[in-house]
Amino acid sequence: QVQLVESGGGLVQPGGSLRLSCAASGFTFSSYVMSWWRQSPGKERELVASISGTGSMNYGDSVKGRFTISRDNVKNTVFLQMNSLTPEDTAVYYCKRPRRGSTPDYWGQGTQVTVSS
Repeated sequence: QVQLVESGGGLVQPGGSLRLSCAASGFTFSSYVMSWWRQSPGKERELVASISGTGSMNYGDSVKGRFTISRDNVKNTVFLQMNSLTPEDTAVYYCKRPRRGSTPDYWGQGTQVTVSS
């Protein structure tokens, strides 16, 4: 079955960096757009970045120039490199595989990122 397992979250000081990973299994990874989303308390889940199977990337306005999404289609993993972190980046970060045909969206369990001094 489809599994998405995020890792790499943690506590970091403002201005610091983190690299998130999402290990995927149970589907043909290279044929799907993959994306990172985040949600902080009291706010709606928002799109952070997405990447197509061939590497075309899109970013949310709030992270452009600071975050970089990438993927390894051999290791079935999508990454999110986060630099120049601010307290506003504090959230649970989720990896998502979108729906296709009759199959639903799939989400990972999330990884907490906390930016605080």
